[in-house]
Amino acid sequence: MNKAFDILLVEDNADLAGNVIDYLEALGHRLHYAADGEAGVREALMRPVDVVLLDLALPRRDGLSVCAEIRRRADHRIPILMLTARDTLDDKLAGFGSGADDYLVKPFSLAELAARITALAQRPQLGQSHSITVGPLTIDRQLRTATRAGQPLRLSPLLWDILLLLAEASPQPVARAEIARKLWGDEPPPSDALRSHIHLLRQIVDKPFGAPMIETVHSIGFRLSAP
Repeated sequence: MNKAFDILLVEDNADLAGNVIDYLEALGHRLHYAADGEAGVREALMRPVDVVLLDLALPRRDGLSVCAEIRRRADHRIPILMLTARDTLDDKLAGFGSGADDYLVKPFSLAELAARITALAQRPQLGQSHSITVGPLTIDRQLRTATRAGQPLRLSPLLWDILLLLAEASPQPVARAEIARKLWGDEPPPSDALRSHIHLLRQIVDKPFGAPMIETVHSIGFRLSAP
């Protein structure tokens, strides 16, 4: 039997929501439901969930705003799968830019939805373990240390925070805007500041080891991948 997950569905279309809930509950998952953006934020922050299924067009608050609010306020990284009828590249980039982990265009197969939920929920997440490992890189969240191939990495607190963000999301990219929000809140410095910090992080994490792990994802942000 597949593992059961706690799933929050934020969707204002009652018929679609009913179909999704019936299908996923039949697979053994536990569903929580919100019909508008404000309720979605409250539900995501008040109860432990493994995945959030988030519609983009919602009453009271749109999905992009909800996603960004969850990313800003949650004390751990909750996987977020956006469900939307908008399928242009700009729409997808906006979704990833707000902090979404995956994107599924309506109409979609319920079987594919279930498969994507499983893939997202089984990623190592903040709060499940003190240690995160990506290839030869290991990060200890409790001790705030990092090693690559057993060699300690000497990181400033800010560089360590950036590396942690990338490791939590790996292998998915993290948007520049999300990194800036996590580090500096609502008053980020000029865009060159993040670029400079990424450059410094690469000098420590990648350069001494030959094989790069920090990748630039065009028009989105950065990704940490095993070499």
